[in-house]
Amino acid sequence: MGRIITVVNQKGGVGKTTTSVNLAAGLAAAERRALLIDLDPQGNATTGLGVIKKDLDTTIYHVLIDGVPAGKTIRESELVYLNLIPSDVDLVGAEIELVSVPHRERRLQSAIGDVTDQFDYVIIDCPPSLGLLTLNALTAADSAIVPLQCEYYALEGLAQLLKTINLVRERFNPALKVEGILLTMFDGRTSLASQVRDEVHRYFGGQIFSTVIPRNIRLTEAPSHGKPVILYELRSSGAIAYLELTKEVISHG
Repeated sequence: MGRIITVVNQKGGVGKTTTSVNLAAGLAAAERRALLIDLDPQGNATTGLGVIKKDLDTTIYHVLIDGVPAGKTIRESELVYLNLIPSDVDLVGAEIELVSVPHRERRLQSAIGDVTDQFDYVIIDCPPSLGLLTLNALTAADSAIVPLQCEYYALEGLAQLLKTINLVRERFNPALKVEGILLTMFDGRTSLASQVRDEVHRYFGGQIFSTVIPRNIRLTEAPSHGKPVILYELRSSGAIAYLELTKEVISHG
């Protein structure tokens, strides 16, 4: 069975989808069979791999709510080893529809159980909230990556998120661990970014990835071309950083 890693932060705009897409692409480039599950109703990970949402017949919504087999929703990407279970705006309703479903927090875990053994890694891109979809992702996962933007309010929600991860561990998923905190959008020219980095290391030293993701224009441009950054501009600092992150994740076993 593949390692299931969820990328989670209740704050938006911290590089969560960028990390999900580019880590999955990095794993595929390393010839690891990777499945990216887009669990965000915005569907940015879906479009980030060049999939046109209006052409989709089935998505992760139909897997969670209608019981469509996960294998029937898997789509190929430009990278041979990378596949996708897409999302679109229909997923907005899933939070409400799941409320009355028995074992609602395990819906994703049950749904993907028959496909995870086809992959070495399953990466789940979560919505920017701590609702039922994120709870499903954490319950299904082996570990969580927490992207943390190097800006003033970065630490504000981190304690709450780690508390949520602990609660999920206690109630639903005893094996869940923090894969690592990933510093994103780092601009070494500003003292604030360095201060945030130092503060995070002071409080969470052992849980932080060595790799730091820089602010990089190629990272922000790549999704509009429907490509991970390694297919858009391999020599960019963003691509190099995500390949380094990939090596760290693989080294964790």
